[in-house]
Amino acid sequence: MDASRAALAPGTRTLLTLAAAVVVFAGVWFARDLLAPAAVAAVVVIISSPVRRPLERAGWPVWLASTAVIVVSYLILAVLAVMLVYAAAQFVGVLPDYADELAATADGVLASLQALGFSAPSAETAAGWLDPAVLGQAAVGIADWVLGLAAAFFFVLAYVIFMAVDGARFRAAAGAASTRIFGDETGDGIARRYFGGVRRYYVVNATFGAIVAVLDGLLLWAVGIPIPIVWAILAFVTNFIPNIGFVIGLIPPAVLALVVGGWPLMLIVIAIYCVINVVLQVLVQPKFVSDAVGLSLTLTFFSVAFWAFVIGPIGAILCIPLTLLVRALFIDGDPRMRTLARLSGADDATSPPGREPVRALTAEAQQAEASPADVATAPQGDADGG
Repeated sequence: MDASRAALAPGTRTLLTLAAAVVVFAGVWFARDLLAPAAVAAVVVIISSPVRRPLERAGWPVWLASTAVIVVSYLILAVLAVMLVYAAAQFVGVLPDYADELAATADGVLASLQALGFSAPSAETAAGWLDPAVLGQAAVGIADWVLGLAAAFFFVLAYVIFMAVDGARFRAAAGAASTRIFGDETGDGIARRYFGGVRRYYVVNATFGAIVAVLDGLLLWAVGIPIPIVWAILAFVTNFIPNIGFVIGLIPPAVLALVVGGWPLMLIVIAIYCVINVVLQVLVQPKFVSDAVGLSLTLTFFSVAFWAFVIGPIGAILCIPLTLLVRALFIDGDPRMRTLARLSGADDATSPPGREPVRALTAEAQQAEASPADVATAPQGDADGG
């Protein structure tokens, strides 16, 4: 055993590891304005990269296959950008039309809370979120957020070009680079597993998100909720936020239902979301997501808050790929971390392959280091393979 390693107790090594992690994540937090667009571009390129292989097999040159990846990536980004801008514009535009109703609803909620025994300051605080001025500030904040995304969008477009062009070179060098990182022959398998997991996760989420968005939009339109297409888009986007996305997507249409139709309509909207979203997002979708990425529910929930804090709101949508990346770099490639890998949600089907070859290589190395006397006295059947 190495003397420096033996001199450190396991607890000390753990504390040093945690201290290094804090320093790294603090650096990520300070550089989040640069790293968040790069993370978005990387995820989009990973999703689009399967386009490259069939084109190269068909005889397309590398530069043309890379151009196809860029085009697909830009189409994905364009669709998302159009949906977000349209939804934000519709929400900001419709808000002034319901200013009087919002004020009346806020007064009604305030009176109801005071009748239930709440003090006036507490009731005013609870009903303050229905104040048109507060909601107007929220609308302006959403518009500013969209403009911020538009500014970062330029960097995302540039990152996509560079990452797509480098994709072919990276695929050729991925095995050697990942083997150097992980220290054994499982590196290429871990890299492939990570990329495949990210793609499966977003395919599953996009599929369920589209189903949920269509059903929510149609039912909201049927019960008379204004701008149902905006809430359908919101339901689709928030579906990419694990665990709490359902609640985020429910609050705005429920509040609008309270304004236009009172408590009965609000309860109807909540019932609609509970029936559709809970059945699909809570009971059905987690099974497919778990099969795709192998993360525990606890770790998934924690990763939403953690990555949103580290790199901003976009971290809530990118939390699964980022968590998978951390696990691939620091857990999946280390046989000593098998227990921690299982605690994170990995099982025998999703644990990294290649540990048996590592043990085989170790046995071969031990045999090569054996003395001639040991080899001479070894049983003849072992040398003959029998």
